[in-house]
Amino acid sequence: MSYVYPDWPAPGNVKALCTTRLGGHSQGAFDSFNLGDHVGDDPQAVHANRLQLQAELNLQQPPAWLVQVHGTDVACPGEAEDYQADASVTRHRGQALAIMTADCLPVLFCDDKGLVVAGAHAGWRGLCAGILEATIQAMAVAPVSLMAWLGPAIGPAAFEVGDEVREAFIAQQRDAAAAFVAGELPGKWLADIYQLARLRLRQAGIERIYGGEYCTVSQPELFYSYRRDRQTGRMASLIWLD
Repeated sequence: MSYVYPDWPAPGNVKALCTTRLGGHSQGAFDSFNLGDHVGDDPQAVHANRLQLQAELNLQQPPAWLVQVHGTDVACPGEAEDYQADASVTRHRGQALAIMTADCLPVLFCDDKGLVVAGAHAGWRGLCAGILEATIQAMAVAPVSLMAWLGPAIGPAAFEVGDEVREAFIAQQRDAAAAFVAGELPGKWLADIYQLARLRLRQAGIERIYGGEYCTVSQPELFYSYRRDRQTGRMASLIWLD
């Protein structure tokens, strides 16, 4: 089993990591530690992978898996049954939150005191629509007391977008123009989703931002990538209070 761990000064009772594609039961395009049950993989393999994850992390209950829809809804596991959302927040010890990605940006949050944690799924649509801000609001603490970690996502050399994506971000935040580099074709841009997330987080009051050094597209030995392979599995970024 192989994990990516945040390098951040979180309180000792905050546990967090991102899975890789290594060490599981899935075959073929999903080789091998796919945790997504919506991508066409053998359901038994996905179930075995999820059970393996729970056992290896010594979790007393399954992680809260979301049905992610590129929106801005935030779930509170343990307080609601409907987990169709793109972020989740908890203050309950032992309740792991899970964000599934294969190019989109997973963002994990915790506070200085280790009392509340959150995870958000930030594809460009959700990021532009305000999923990070909605998550921060749902945590119900001062943003200055929070820190964030940007997990593995599509890198700035691989994320080609059109004019409409660039214009949508710049319309909300003029500084976002710096996160786009002109592509080889007219109307195409290379977008830095990590930089876009940092801009939004800082605007929301979070200055302590870590991570953002991976590229899911260019590291096929470690990560699934929808843009690279189309049919592929999903990693999970998890955070919980021990």
